[in-house]
Amino acid sequence: MASIVKILRVVADPNRLRILLLLRGEELSVAELQEVLAMGQSTISTHLSQLKQAGLVEDRRTGKSNLYRVKSNGAENILTGLLKMAQQEIPESGKDQEAMRRVVKKRQDKMRSFFDSVAGRMGRDYVPGKSWKGVAEALLRLIPPMVIADIGAGEGAFALLLAQRATKVIAVDTSAKMIEVGSDKVLRHGVKNVEYLLGDMEELPIEDAIVDLVFFSQSLHHALHPERAIDEAWRILKPGGRIVILDLVQHRFEEAREIYADEWLGFGESELESMLEKSGFKGVQTSVVHKEPEPPQFQTLLAVGDR
Repeated sequence: MASIVKILRVVADPNRLRILLLLRGEELSVAELQEVLAMGQSTISTHLSQLKQAGLVEDRRTGKSNLYRVKSNGAENILTGLLKMAQQEIPESGKDQEAMRRVVKKRQDKMRSFFDSVAGRMGRDYVPGKSWKGVAEALLRLIPPMVIADIGAGEGAFALLLAQRATKVIAVDTSAKMIEVGSDKVLRHGVKNVEYLLGDMEELPIEDAIVDLVFFSQSLHHALHPERAIDEAWRILKPGGRIVILDLVQHRFEEAREIYADEWLGFGESELESMLEKSGFKGVQTSVVHKEPEPPQFQTLLAVGDR
């Protein structure tokens, strides 16, 4: 961690404090910071460079840009008190937070627009990681009858499969068009135990502790904050309930961000295991259950854990 003197020198600038207040709660790109703060690109880049040199922020590459956040290295403990006072003293902080929420919503809307555009033809178009072998591996771990939440349900192919043995399936998706297509499919098949709900996986429209099983099938990598989605799964599960995640193994196919509106390029086994354990899940198990033979050779990762 950088010295306290260096940290204090860097955060003495009000604009750098505004940036830290934003990055404390959200990852943002330079372009997004420009939109929030109404500053030039070079000015923001200079501030970020100084904050990085002081060990206060870090970045990760995502597609054609970098996302910045407050660094988790101990410095955030020093910043907590400073930023609390800064939030009260800097007059722009309230408007900055409102502008940040609008910017993040634009990012979510872009992803939602993608799924609205492909609703009704998902089964005919290729989607990485949609492996029936992977699904079969997951189904072996189900113990019906139970109440199941299918998070990021899409058009509902998997929800309909689960409904054959489940007491009830709660299918949640962020795309209104997907909900429309999925609900129509449920009606056409005469299925009575599937309920479709419009909602974000990070703020599920489901009551606490009413679900036996939460299932993410190739949807977690679309979450802006996967750990929050997993926390939500913990919240809605009954004690003794189970979470099952099918997703992509971490890969380098950057084009997936544009082609499939992916927020994350899959997850490592240890990374996903850590997120589950941090949320409170026990007996976490992970395994790679499928590898596609054709380039870019996506692999499917299965993770399970108990509440």
